[in-house]
Amino acid sequence: MSESTAGSIYDLGYKRYEGARLGRRHAIWALYIYSVRAVFGIGRSLWSKVGPIGLAIIALLPAVLQLGIAAIAPAEEEIEIIRPEDYYFIIQIVLAVFCAVVAPELVGRDQRTHTLSLYFSRALRRQDYALAKFAALVTGMLAITVIPQVIMFAGNGLAANDFGDYLQDEWRDLPSILGSAILLSGFIAAIGLVIAAQTPRRAYSTVAILAAFVLTAPVGAGLFEAADQDVGRFALLISPFHVVQGFTFWFFGATFDPETQHAKADLPGVAYAIDAALVALLMLALLLRRYGRIST
Repeated sequence: MSESTAGSIYDLGYKRYEGARLGRRHAIWALYIYSVRAVFGIGRSLWSKVGPIGLAIIALLPAVLQLGIAAIAPAEEEIEIIRPEDYYFIIQIVLAVFCAVVAPELVGRDQRTHTLSLYFSRALRRQDYALAKFAALVTGMLAITVIPQVIMFAGNGLAANDFGDYLQDEWRDLPSILGSAILLSGFIAAIGLVIAAQTPRRAYSTVAILAAFVLTAPVGAGLFEAADQDVGRFALLISPFHVVQGFTFWFFGATFDPETQHAKADLPGVAYAIDAALVALLMLALLLRRYGRIST
């Protein structure tokens, strides 16, 4: 006689969710906060934190150096080793590497793990995803551009004989610091993200982002030297590094040394700012188009 096995059926009692549905706005905010944490590797492994946090520390070093020298200098002497308009030029490679490290992690991971379909199956729209990632990277870039400048400004003021007099004389640097940092962060973030969104392969996108910033500088400089002055002066606009330095000097009302390529090109400072804004908007449009068509 064969043994018979009986099965059991259990009523697990699944119920419909009847709580509050927070909707699209909350989904965008949650993705933004998650992405800002991901910029600095928060909530991930130690190795995920080393790159972005280490680069952020390197970006702070010139400001710390300036403060250290100001602290030990005699009170009656105002020593300015690093001018505010030169700060981004000093750390421009750090900013490019930071973007090249972070941008592929922000958008490439979701493509590699095929989780985009989960995002887009909820209240979140495709353009919401792209804009949240862009805002997160801009926030991370602002952390390593604004904070060092503000620290340096405050430190110089505290090292001065009278902080009130220093603030009265130099307060105009604060809007310049904020405006240049916002434009720089949006400009670099837009370029980095549109490149990183093209492939889930982190190594490929990292190299491509670095090439977009590093290789275009000598190309722009070479075209400037080789072409006719009337045409070659616009060649600097194809180099992100030259553009950043151009609009930064414009924000601070500074002038270039006569022997520099910027001085020889003799383009108005606002031209660099307009170029950066237009490129950022174009890259953002391409990013939205990419996610409007990307397969999940």
